[in-house]
Amino acid sequence: MHPNAERVAKALLDRGATGTIVELPDSVPTAQAAADRLGCEVGAIANSLLFDADGAPLLVLTSGAHRVDTAKVAALVGAKKVKRASPEFVRDATDQPIGGVAPLGHPAPVRTLVDVWLDRYDQVWAAGGHPHTVFPTTYEELLRITGGTPAEVE
Repeated sequence: MHPNAERVAKALLDRGATGTIVELPDSVPTAQAAADRLGCEVGAIANSLLFDADGAPLLVLTSGAHRVDTAKVAALVGAKKVKRASPEFVRDATDQPIGGVAPLGHPAPVRTLVDVWLDRYDQVWAAGGHPHTVFPTTYEELLRITGGTPAEVE
C-alpha cells in the first residue's frame, strides 16, 4: 500500500472509523470514474477539494454531483476570496496529490466543510490519500473524523 494510504488507514483506525482502505487497479481521477468503478451514484462520492481561502487551506468534502460555489463558501468561512488551490498548495497542506486527497491523514488539521448533500446516502466513498485508494464511510462519520462543519456548498 502507498505510504499516503497507510497514513490515512492509521488515521481512520485512530479515529475509530468503520471503513478500511480499498486499493483500486487504476486511478479514479473524477467522481464519475470513481462511481463507475465502485458501482454507486456519483452523488455518493465525497470529493475532497482543497481551496485557498485567503492563503489558508480549506478542505471542502462535496458530493460528486455538485460544483462548489466559491463565493458561497467564502461567505460561510468569512474569507475575502476562496479559490482553487494549486497542486503545490495542495501538496504542502495535505502531503497528498490532487486526485487522491483524503479527508484526513494530513500533516496538520485542515479546516473542513462537509456537503450536507452527502447525508442522503447510507454510504459514501472518499479518497484514501492516493489516486488508487478510496474508503467507505458515512456522512456522520465524515463529520466526526474530520471535525468538519456541515455546509451547503453548491
